[in-house]
Amino acid sequence: MNWLSLAITIGGLALFETISSIDNAIINAEVLTTMGEKAKKFFLFWGLLFAVFIIRGLLPWAIVWATSPALGPIGAFTATFSNDVSVIRAIDEAAPILLLGGGMFLVLLFLHWLFLEDKNFGLPHEKFFLRQGVWFYAVTSIVLMVTVWFALQINTLMAFGAVVGSTAFFITHGFKQNAESAEKDLLNKNRSDISKIFYLEVIDATFSIDGVLGAFAFTLSVPIIILGNGLGAYVVRKLTIGNIKHIKSYIYLKNGAMYSILFLGIIMSLDAFDVHIPALISPFVTFLTVGWFFQKSRKHKKMLELSSIKIA
Repeated sequence: MNWLSLAITIGGLALFETISSIDNAIINAEVLTTMGEKAKKFFLFWGLLFAVFIIRGLLPWAIVWATSPALGPIGAFTATFSNDVSVIRAIDEAAPILLLGGGMFLVLLFLHWLFLEDKNFGLPHEKFFLRQGVWFYAVTSIVLMVTVWFALQINTLMAFGAVVGSTAFFITHGFKQNAESAEKDLLNKNRSDISKIFYLEVIDATFSIDGVLGAFAFTLSVPIIILGNGLGAYVVRKLTIGNIKHIKSYIYLKNGAMYSILFLGIIMSLDAFDVHIPALISPFVTFLTVGWFFQKSRKHKKMLELSSIKIA
C-alpha cells in the first residue's frame, strides 16, 4: 500500500467511524450536560484513551486473532505487514469467514434502520419500507438463509461466520435498546457522575462494534484500523464537547451513515465470496455517500433558515 492509498484508507476509516457514531456523540453530549465539570474532563480524557486503545484497539486485534488463532497474538497484529508465506496463507484462509460475518452484521444493521427505525426521509423509498416494518424479521431471515446456503457450498466456517455476524447484530441491538432506556433513566433521575461515566463507556463500547466491523471492508490491517478508527473516535469526542445541536441540524447524516453501512456490508460479503473489489472502493464509496447526504442536509438547513427569515 503506497502513501496515497494509506492516507485515503485512513481518511475513509475516520469518516466512517465518525459518521456511524453520530448517535453516540448525541447521547454523550446529553448525558454530559448533567455531570459535574470534573467528571466531564475525566470522561473526555480517559474515556477517549479507553475508546481508542481498549475498544477500537483490542477488538479488531481480538477478531483477527480469533479467526486465525494459528497466528498468535503478535502475528494477528502484524500479519498484514508480514512477508512470511505461512502468515499470508493464514490470513487469506481466515479472511472470508471474517468478511462474511462482518458483512452480515452490517447488512442486518441497515435493514433494521430501513424497516423499523424512525428517520428523516432522505430518499422516497424509505417511507415505503418503514410502513412495511412487520416484514423486517422475514427479510433478515431470508437474507441469512440464502447467504448461509451459498457459503456452505464453499466453506462451512464461512457459513458459521454469517451466523456469528447475525448473532452479534441481535446481541448488540439488545444492548442499544437497553442503553436508550437507561439514558432516559439517567437524565430523569439523580444518579452519580461515576454511574454516568460507566454508562457512557458501555454505550461507547456497544456503538464501536459497527465501526470496528465496518473497518474490515477497508483493510485487514489492525494497526491501520486502530489509527483510522482512533482518529474518528477523537472527532466524535470533539463533536461531543462542541455544538452538537449544529450537527443534529444536518438531518440526513444518519441516512448517509446507514447507506455507507449497506455498501460496506455488500463489499465485505462479495469479497468473502471471492469477488475481487479494489481496496480503494470502500473509502471512495464512503466519501461519496456521506458527501451526497451532507450536501442534501446542507440544502435542507439553508431552506429552513431562509424560511425563518421570511417569516420574521
